[in-house]
Amino acid sequence: MFSKLLIANRGEIARRINTVAQGLGLKTVAVYSDADAGLPFVKEATEAVRLGPAPAKDSYLNAAAILQALKSTGAEAVHPGYGFLSENAEFARAVAETGAKWVGPPPEAMARMKDKSEARKLAAAAGVPIVPGTPTTVPDVATALSEAERIGYPVLCKAAGGGGGIGMAVANTPAELEKGFTACVNRAQAAFGRSAVYLERYFPAPRHLEVQILGDHHGNLLHVLERECSIQRRHQKVVEEAGAPLFLDGSLEPLRQQMFDAALKAARAFGYANAGTVELLYSDGQVYFIEMNARLQVEHPVTELTTGVDLIGWQLRIAAGEKLTLKQSDLKRTGHAIELRVYAEDPVKFFPSPGPLNVYRPPSGEGVRLDSGYAQGDVVTPNYDPMIAKLIVSGKDRGQAIERAQRAVGDFAIEGIKHNLPLHLRILKDPVFQSGQLSTRFLEQHAKP
Repeated sequence: MFSKLLIANRGEIARRINTVAQGLGLKTVAVYSDADAGLPFVKEATEAVRLGPAPAKDSYLNAAAILQALKSTGAEAVHPGYGFLSENAEFARAVAETGAKWVGPPPEAMARMKDKSEARKLAAAAGVPIVPGTPTTVPDVATALSEAERIGYPVLCKAAGGGGGIGMAVANTPAELEKGFTACVNRAQAAFGRSAVYLERYFPAPRHLEVQILGDHHGNLLHVLERECSIQRRHQKVVEEAGAPLFLDGSLEPLRQQMFDAALKAARAFGYANAGTVELLYSDGQVYFIEMNARLQVEHPVTELTTGVDLIGWQLRIAAGEKLTLKQSDLKRTGHAIELRVYAEDPVKFFPSPGPLNVYRPPSGEGVRLDSGYAQGDVVTPNYDPMIAKLIVSGKDRGQAIERAQRAVGDFAIEGIKHNLPLHLRILKDPVFQSGQLSTRFLEQHAKP
């Protein structure tokens, strides 16, 4: 095992990685922007290095500054967290070229997954069911219209170099596609520096599932069961659960096992190692591959709480060259866990609401875990994602987890900014949510104020 880890991220995930690393006896290096200088993740690290001004391009996306911090501190490994440079194969290569360990998949695997259109082709070639769509990227409107007729409306235009729900556009008719295609291309270029897009069949109300993958550099690969992330706003997750409510009654167990098999096939096709996630859609009795994320997911805690697997700990051990000692047959789910993303935003219109946390008193109690990036008195700035914390609640079953989550949300005191705790309470109390009948359009139809 290496002795010093640089954490190339901020907020709750940097703090969580720091805690796990220090628990393994490692020294840690935080890197920070001017806006974050006083936050807990900076104070709790063994040492900290300033990257630059608040804008992400000058700090957490500034690869040169992070590499300089790596050199000046003598850190022997880099954990990128999620977001920022976590899925940047060039940055991963640059880290490896310094002699430091990259806590993530091999850069070659990252490159294969970065182009979502190419990733679909690789998955299909490996026998993984994919959402019907274009075999390659779409160069122009005429090709898009022709392909959409073959696929069948509605279709979804997606950035080939994208993720996080950014740059997507739904078209229900040729006229809508003709109008929306150029906008989709422009958004892809602006967000990801690539204008390439592709089309997929759009499922109006699917369920969003994912399978946690863990692999070492010795050929061992396994899945750490599934999560469901169907509760979303603007294509971004708000609530995540393990296990997936879709499978809790056992009637779809054969499909669940098929999904695990497909996820492992996809991971092998990409040459995957370390922690990653295969994302899928469920619609009309079928599960379809969407993409594979070459990083730790925001929602990894629900898997940790229900399986007992320390995913970040294993990430570090795998990066250090250790073999997986976990066996697939040993991985069983115990109980149920729900993660609520607590955002500094209007709970109805979802507009960001930066400002000071004048009061910040998180809940406690049995089955309650909080992964937080802030403390009382800290300021949530407009420079980054508005997530303040992740409230993760577990119980012996889904019913108990929901009850505990309701109590925890009610006990969570935040003043000084708008936040989405009222939305979470509406979701948790909604009878449709409680029944487990979820879809990605849930918030359009339920949990209204």
